Amino acid sequence: MESKNEKRLEILLIEDNPNDVELFLNVVDWINMGDQVRVFLDGREALDFLHGKGDYKNVPETLPSVVFVDLKMPLINGHEVLKAIRKDKRTKTLPVVVFTSSDHEKDIGQIYKSGVNSYVVKPVQFEKYAETIRDLINYWRNVNIPPAGI
Repeated sequence: MESKNEKRLEILLIEDNPNDVELFLNVVDWINMGDQVRVFLDGREALDFLHGKGDYKNVPETLPSVVFVDLKMPLINGHEVLKAIRKDKRTKTLPVVVFTSSDHEKDIGQIYKSGVNSYVVKPVQFEKYAETIRDLINYWRNVNIPPAGI
């Protein structure tokens, strides 16, 4: 069994903003803990991957450790992604973090009712943004205890 300090995350990032993707990946490289990030620029492709459909029907059925998803995306938005994740028995307990620029109470309330694990508003300041990503990753790697089988 690996110690907490040796745990590596398999992160699924669903984000349509290339600048936010680049920053997220840079922070993962900066903290240098061996975490792996798979990026999807839209919710449809991410759901195909998670549910083994379309181009991903022959991909091994391993789930990520945690999903980070933006709310405001084309095709399928973050709220719809979360609902689809919670509806499928295989992904029902998959940890999902909404990482978005929206701080609207309506969005926050709807997302928690749909079963999100965490809702985080993206900071505007670069240093705080990077620090927030680092802290979130460290939480899911070192603090959170997932259910067996994830």
